[in-house]
Amino acid sequence: MALTLTSTAFEHMGGIPRRHTCDGEDLSPALAWSDVPDGARSLVLIVDDPDAPDPAAPRMTWVHWVLYNLPPDSHGLDESTGAEALPAGTGEGVNDWKRTGYGGPCPPVGRHRYFHKLYALDAILQGFDRPTKAQVEHAMRGHVIAEATLIGTYMR
Repeated sequence: MALTLTSTAFEHMGGIPRRHTCDGEDLSPALAWSDVPDGARSLVLIVDDPDAPDPAAPRMTWVHWVLYNLPPDSHGLDESTGAEALPAGTGEGVNDWKRTGYGGPCPPVGRHRYFHKLYALDAILQGFDRPTKAQVEHAMRGHVIAEATLIGTYMR
């Protein structure tokens, strides 16, 4: 069975509700995962937007959320999960607003895609203090044993 990632807030390739964006309450959506493979020692969640700033002419990938060392026996995150509600041992990376935590969709123009990527690793990532997405991805190299992607869209 393959690692799966779902949300009760939106379907794959469906619209992300306003409450999870900068136009609403900017709450992280509820996420659930299953079928974490045997041998997984940690999970990584990265949420980003490869359509920034304009889907017609993207120039960068905007990072919205970075979590690492999620326990492999965890099953998801509730809506509006802040630092205090993360599973024990979970680390937070820095998003492109230069802070930790979730930052919801806030596209300047057009319909953007928001990739929620979950990785199962055969290692626990160490030596970080507020890492960037790039630092987490570098540390993950050679340790990914499964991955799942959930894409939501949003347009203002």
